[in-house]
Amino acid sequence: MDRIFQEIKKLTDVPSYSKHDRFVQGIINAINEKAIGQDETLPSVNRLIKELGFSRETIIKGYKDLISRGIVESKNRLGYFVGNGNTEQTLNVALLMYNLDTFEEQFYRNFRHELGQNIRLNPYFHHGDIEIFETILTQIKGKYGMYVIAPIPHPKTKELLDTIPRNKFLMFDRYEPLEGDFNHITQEFGQSSYKIFSQLATKIGRFNEMIFYHSPSSLDPKEMVKSFKKFLKDFNIKGRIVNEYTPGSVEKGKVYFTLDNFALWQIMRDCNSQKLIPGKDLGILSHNDEPAKEIIGITTFSADFSNMGKLAGQAILNKEKISLTVPMILSERNTL
Repeated sequence: MDRIFQEIKKLTDVPSYSKHDRFVQGIINAINEKAIGQDETLPSVNRLIKELGFSRETIIKGYKDLISRGIVESKNRLGYFVGNGNTEQTLNVALLMYNLDTFEEQFYRNFRHELGQNIRLNPYFHHGDIEIFETILTQIKGKYGMYVIAPIPHPKTKELLDTIPRNKFLMFDRYEPLEGDFNHITQEFGQSSYKIFSQLATKIGRFNEMIFYHSPSSLDPKEMVKSFKKFLKDFNIKGRIVNEYTPGSVEKGKVYFTLDNFALWQIMRDCNSQKLIPGKDLGILSHNDEPAKEIIGITTFSADFSNMGKLAGQAILNKEKISLTVPMILSERNTL
């Protein structure tokens, strides 16, 4: 411990350094000089007050600064520890996502690349479960300098997100309303999906009926249901909403729309077994584009998750405020 105190005291004569600067840089110097290593315990706040004569506020603020950069970690009732030992880190970022589907992986890869190597990024997954979402937020609260979160549409979400300081928060993927200004790069499902349906109206109209597979208990955006019903009425298209796809039920003359990739691949498999040609005998429309759908030739509409990740990374790097609704992009291919 003595070498840590020495490294901090060495900076006393640096005129441009405040006590906060001396504390933070002194801890960093101690790690660089191998006075303390990864996972080893740092001095307690009371010990530092006694040895340095700094105020409690200065020391706690200094530790918080080091925690936000990922250099130091805090464990309840156990004190402060050296993190991964990389003192070049400028920020510690928590990324809370649904899961690592192909399109969310596109976000992650571009986000990670844009942040660069001097920012530590820890991904977490809530899988659309509000209890997991709450547990993770409770566990990571106060341990990161930035929280990038894909929220869940749930009554408890606002309350949970309100515990995160606005200057350390970036919402992505789905938009959930919060009071006041906050940073977000999100999708809009209502008007966007209606616009896409409208663009495809002529092609959809060539078939007998459009079926939208949507379960009320799913996490699929409810706004799309309203848009679908409005589209059917406005364009005089015959259609209906069905809870889930039944394997083997594919029929000629239908247009099938699903957000569920499992159902999509089952429909494609059934088309193959029944020798039905998508785009000719029936239509298929999917949400959230990905390379496999592009290669096969499935018509999709989707937000650009790659660009979303890039923009999120740039906003954090440049410490910029951002309030952006990402447009849906229609990719017309063979299936419709």
